[in-house]
Amino acid sequence: MVSKGRSDVNGGCLCGNIRFSAAGDPDFPHLCSCEHCQRLSGAPVMSWVSFPEEGFAWTGPGGEPTWFETFPQICRGFCPKCGSSVASKGDEAGLVGVTITALDDHSDLVPVKQSFAHNAVPWMAPLS
Repeated sequence: MVSKGRSDVNGGCLCGNIRFSAAGDPDFPHLCSCEHCQRLSGAPVMSWVSFPEEGFAWTGPGGEPTWFETFPQICRGFCPKCGSSVASKGDEAGLVGVTITALDDHSDLVPVKQSFAHNAVPWMAPLS
């Protein structure tokens, strides 16, 4: 379940070059099994959560991640030093997506749905 009333959360990539802070309530923690997320992560799913764009800031020495367009007008952000996938933009106006595991503390975020469940690997039960 998502904890409402959170103040600020922080997170970043594996090497610390890309860091961010987000204020506001997390929105729609979910898993994604689209082909792009599978290939970006090298895993059967990626976990995502969104935060309001207002109150979101890139705080690390590397500034914003390097962006790669995966769908028209939808980009995924990764660290150019360590390769960590950390963010998404363009999915929904006014929100910035981050990978749940990029958060320093993600202990209270539980995915509520799985996008592209039809594309899930057969040996892992999809989240309904």
